[in-house]
Formats: sequence, C-alpha cells, structure tokens
Amino acid sequence: MKLLHLTTFVTCALAATYAGAQITNSGNYPNRPIRMIAPSSAGGPVDVIARAIGVSLGDMLGQQIVVDNRAGAAGLIGAEIVAKSAPDGYTLLMGFSGPLAIVPHLVKSVPYDTNKDFTPITLAASAPYVLLVHPSLPVKSVKELVALAKSQPGKLNFASGGTGVGIHMAGELFNVAAGVKITHVPYKGAGPGMTALLAGEVNMMFNGLSAALPQVKAGRLRALAVGADKRSALLPELPTVAESGLQFNTSGWYGLLGPANLPRALVTKLRADTLRALAAPETKERMTALAVETIGSTPEAFADLLKQEYAQWGKVVKAAGIKQQ
Repeated sequence: MKLLHLTTFVTCALAATYAGAQITNSGNYPNRPIRMIAPSSAGGPVDVIARAIGVSLGDMLGQQIVVDNRAGAAGLIGAEIVAKSAPDGYTLLMGFSGPLAIVPHLVKSVPYDTNKDFTPITLAASAPYVLLVHPSLPVKSVKELVALAKSQPGKLNFASGGTGVGIHMAGELFNVAAGVKITHVPYKGAGPGMTALLAGEVNMMFNGLSAALPQVKAGRLRALAVGADKRSALLPELPTVAESGLQFNTSGWYGLLGPANLPRALVTKLRADTLRALAAPETKERMTALAVETIGSTPEAFADLLKQEYAQWGKVVKAAGIKQQ
C-alpha cells in the first residue's frame, strides 16, 4: 500500500514538473526572433502592412519580427512555408485573400487546406478597393458604367495585378453582380495595371485606396465607388458599389496566422500583443498613411471570415467561368 502511495506521489510530482515546465516555456516565448512570411514581393501592400505591424509587434513581444518576402505562385509559396512549419510560434503568416481564399479555386494542386492547415490568430487590417475609370470613359456613376457595359458587351475591359489577385476577383464579382461582361486584362502587378489605366490602355480597374487616392485627387482618374460595405472616411462623398443596388462587398484584408495546432496559449499571447501593436499611435499613423484601417478580431471571427471568403470566391470563380490551371 505504501509502495502504491509512493508511486502515485512520484507520478503526480513528475506530471506537475512537466506542466510547470510547459508553463515556463510558454512564459518565455518568444526567446528568439520571429519570422513573419509576407507572400508577396517587397513594396507591395502585404509587405508594407506586415512591416508596419511587425515593428510594433516586435516591441510588444520583446523580440524582432523579421519580415520574409516569399513571392510566387500568387502567394502559394509563402503560405505553404507556414502551413508546413513547426507550430511553435516562430513562423507566422501575414495572410490575405489571394493564397487563402481565391487561388485554391484556380489551381488544381494546392499544397495546403486553408481551413485545416492554419491557425487564425487575428484579423489585423482592411483596405477598401476603389472602382476607378479613365476620365475619357463617359460615365460618372456605377449605374452609368453598368448601362454602358450592357450596351457594348465585351468591348470594355479592366486591368488587374494578375489572375487570382484580389483586385482581379473584385472585377469578376462586379461582372457577376451587374450581369455584364467586362474583359479582364492581367498585368504583372497592380502598379503596371495602374499605369495602363492612366495611359487609357484599359477602361477601368479596382485598386487599393492608398494607390488610387493621389491619382483621383489629381484628376488623372475618376473614382466611381468603393467596394466595401461602408464609405471610406478618406473619400466620404464616394458611395459604395452596393448603394447602386448591386450585391457587392469586397475589400483587401490582412490577418495573422500560424500553422495548424499552434498552442492556444501562444495564440492568446500573439493576439493580445498584436491588438496592442495595432492600437499603438505609431502603427495607426503608418496605417492611416497607407489608407488602411486597423481592426483586430478574435481567432474565431477570423476563422469565420476565412470560411466565408473561401465560399464566396469559389462561387465567383464558377460563375465567371474561370478554369483551373
């Protein structure tokens, strides 16, 4: 009987020691720099937002956040790195709609499952898309654009930064919502697409507000509407596309994720520190300069958004008749 008690005591003591070690290890996190994968090229919106958040988040965590640009395959390469990394909190993803919600419907062989191979931490920021047209196009509202497109089926076109990116799919969603056929013209990045629109090589384009604002204010492009569910404080006079009666709501969003099975304690810590970083005055100043709105959400709300976006873009890809490659 005494032996049994002794065995039980030793077992409980070892379990307590192990649990204590786990708590201590979690409490020591992070004890080395953290890599944040930005699945895009340097200088793009994903990269700029990752760096803006990374500086403040590193201050909160007491460790450097190293932004690692892994462009290629419309973001799949960078996302795959995180999906296949160890769930220890030292490899994170600045995720966005392209590799997580859109491209999986366009590519036959995707090296991960969006809803199973990642741990959502928090939605961090959102940037509205703006519907832009060249000033030579004789339209000043969404309704006039739809009427013109219907009167000239297939003749109008829109630029994007490449097949599968968010601004491409915003154009396809517009086609579906308005019942029109405006031809997609992909460019190698949003910048070249914008240059083509400014030159009048294409008729319209959805683009991020930060890139659009200087051109709109200078009168080089005409803004018809914002794509989000509410007007932008930076252009309050500009209506939403939905105000014209279309079922349309999309914007660029950016969120922090880890690989699957990231311990809950790390998720809680990373979310709390990210929210603190987003609330920091210097972060808000950087984001405002980019025309980006800071958000912050629960992991559950972010997971729900991923599922909704994944389902929505699957329907749009099918309705638009875009074939998998």
